[in-house]
Amino acid sequence: MSAQAGDDPAWSAAAKAALAQADARLARRFDAGARADRLIALRARAVDVQVRAAWRRCIPADAPLALFAVGGYGRGELFPQSDVDLLVLAEPDAQQTWQAALARFIALLWDAGLQASHAVRSAGECTEAAADQSVLTALIEARPLAAGEDEAARLAEVLSPQKVWPPEDFYEAKLEEQRLRHARFGDTSDNLEPNLKDGPGGLRDLHLLGWLALRSLGVHTLDKLIELGRLGWDEAAALERERRALCRLRYGLHLVAGRREERLRFDYQKLLAARLGYADDADSLGVEKMMQGFYRSAAVVRRIGDRLLQRFEEHFEGVAAPEPIDAEFERRSGYLAARVPGWLGSDPAHIFALFAAWAVDPSLRGLHSQTARELAQELPQIPAYTDASPALREAFMQLLRGPQPVQTLERMARAGVLGRWIPAFQRVSGRMQFDLFHVFTVDQHTLAVLRNLAGFASGEPDPRFSIAHQVWPSLRKPELLLLAGLFHDIGKGRGGDHSELGAVDARAFCEAMGLSEADTALVEWLVRRHLLMSVTAQKQDITDPEVIHRFAGEVADRQRLDHLYLLTCADIAGTSPKLWNSWKDRLLADLHTATRLALRRGLGQPVAADERIAENREAARALLLASGHDDAAIDALFARMPAENFLRSRPDQIAWQAAALRDARAGEPVVASRAMAGRDGRDGLDVLVHMPDQDGLFAAIVIALDRLGMSVLQARVLDGPDGTIFDTFHVLPAEQRQAPEPALLAASLARALGGDLSRMLPARRSQPQHLRHFRVAPQLDFAEIAGGTRIGLICTDRPGLLADVARVLREQHLRVHDARIATFGERAEDLLLVSDEHNHPLAPDRCDALRAALLAALDGDKR
Repeated sequence: MSAQAGDDPAWSAAAKAALAQADARLARRFDAGARADRLIALRARAVDVQVRAAWRRCIPADAPLALFAVGGYGRGELFPQSDVDLLVLAEPDAQQTWQAALARFIALLWDAGLQASHAVRSAGECTEAAADQSVLTALIEARPLAAGEDEAARLAEVLSPQKVWPPEDFYEAKLEEQRLRHARFGDTSDNLEPNLKDGPGGLRDLHLLGWLALRSLGVHTLDKLIELGRLGWDEAAALERERRALCRLRYGLHLVAGRREERLRFDYQKLLAARLGYADDADSLGVEKMMQGFYRSAAVVRRIGDRLLQRFEEHFEGVAAPEPIDAEFERRSGYLAARVPGWLGSDPAHIFALFAAWAVDPSLRGLHSQTARELAQELPQIPAYTDASPALREAFMQLLRGPQPVQTLERMARAGVLGRWIPAFQRVSGRMQFDLFHVFTVDQHTLAVLRNLAGFASGEPDPRFSIAHQVWPSLRKPELLLLAGLFHDIGKGRGGDHSELGAVDARAFCEAMGLSEADTALVEWLVRRHLLMSVTAQKQDITDPEVIHRFAGEVADRQRLDHLYLLTCADIAGTSPKLWNSWKDRLLADLHTATRLALRRGLGQPVAADERIAENREAARALLLASGHDDAAIDALFARMPAENFLRSRPDQIAWQAAALRDARAGEPVVASRAMAGRDGRDGLDVLVHMPDQDGLFAAIVIALDRLGMSVLQARVLDGPDGTIFDTFHVLPAEQRQAPEPALLAASLARALGGDLSRMLPARRSQPQHLRHFRVAPQLDFAEIAGGTRIGLICTDRPGLLADVARVLREQHLRVHDARIATFGERAEDLLLVSDEHNHPLAPDRCDALRAALLAALDGDKR
């Protein structure tokens, strides 16, 4: 007989207290180092006690109802914040009769603090609902809580493959579900905030293997697959090891989040790392060590999971007759396999031969699962390159010189071979950097850089890289650039300058591979100076002939220049999908072109500013003549421009500016905008403002652009004739999906500048949540240079930062002549050239006042 409902509140309170005590006890055991996979089983048992007790309070023992745990709870796994999924098996009449009692039962669970989700179904309704494979997936793991053997057998029967989802159909459906899930989470095994449950290599991928084993072969644990010959003992041990590691991360995440959370968000990463006992040291943050462990676990789950999925495929489709390729290899169902078991282990050279055979035939689907397993078993036998024979070293170099070298390196990396061959690569495998700039682990970034280089080698023009396909054919030995890409970040995480450390590694490797001194020196220099071109283009004025001359002096020859240009493009574009844009493409292409011309001219004959001005003027004139302007009109338009504009702007920019001036009389304000040539506004816009000068005008322009949703990447502020300004900006929409039409942007900006500029203030915005975990202490540097005082500003990036800085400069009555805005994840690194009202450098007391005002503005935005 069920208990009286009047006692339910007291029961729920007692049950809630008991569960809280159990959770606290399990949390203490977790912090003491107990295995999380055992704790989730113990929590499921603790919940079982309360669920069964609540059932008994509400449902008589002779009622025609059966209660099952399903989903993860059915597996006997409950993390601290997991849902409690239940199935009540009851025929329609019983459902109607016991509706109120079932509602009371569920209410009791919720009042006890259990987030119970439930379904009440008849046997027939279970079959109908299981037409949705996700429902079937939950039901096939049903575990009786208050059900006899007959009810359990009946549920199993209505869900049998004869009734719904034959095993092969289930396999295909789950495979497609996995593909969509991986795509949905954006390959988050390699991203900054990975999903422990649903991301690639996460717990859901392990569950998938268990569901397929259950549905296809009728076994409830992966261990049973060993007896069936479907899984090696070593593979089973590796999957179990990574399951425990992932369980520990997920258990701890639930504890620190205090709610159901499956993604390792920045909010929790440091808290979780500390709770798990990871400590900072000179080389790495504790959080980076924790994340590296996750990435490595995910990689193993994916690697072995792919093998097992291939074996399920063979289970359904049968094993096709092998097709011989040569004496060593054959095709099995489209996969590459060694013909003789154990052949891979007889000689390390056979492993490189395997990858060479794979590279020759692009139609191969991959390695056969048996060969992939043998390869994994033989990994410890692969020597480091320092201990390898000359023949083995030459075999590796032949892979770099052969077909698909980048794909081969990527395959070797994913299989673990590259890390054995180059131990330094293994140290950066799975290594993350706790910032917003590097969105991939070091090894995944390296592979992305190599893939970009492969794209340049294809010969097919890529609109993202305007001249890369033209530069690539100039390389005498492309493998040298691949080696530079492979080693450029290999020194990260060792506590020193990663470029210097990587250069040492690169030289040692090249010498061991028998490369000539000239080739070795090129690779070493590229690794050591791989940031040179990026820093020069983004932080210096590459329209200045002196900047070009200094850069050309460091590069020294055309081969270095071409290699460095391609490596820089590949590196920036491989750091983050959002980092590369048309502005960076144009900067690097311009720097490459200008440096090539400087090298051709000779370092002993630097280009003078007057010569550059004349060249740009004549090139712009040719463009205007081609568009129908005559010489007299062109001369009149050029007279309205400052002379320095012909030094600082490209010919196509000068021609566009002249066209914008054409329809306005001298002295009239001109505000114009254009999208990058051949691109839309999402990739960046140029903005020209030509109008009478007044105090605070630069700040007003920047504030107005910020309010219009535009981020300023570069600003060049020039004095025009007759008391005017001639300012050019390169801007990007803050939301690239909402890029404005250039004409609309110009009109909106003109309207904003037509009002009272002194009343224009920056928009106030809250700092984005993800930036709050990455505070960069403000750094300010002042240097007196030709033309004024250069301010170097490093601080935490945020929306409206430049607008706030411009407001401070306006309040200090300073003039801005140039601004370069660089953002590296959460870190802003801006350079501004300013002067006082008389175009003189700032006196020391004004520098002090400006420093205090800027720091106050930056400090006041911790909102």
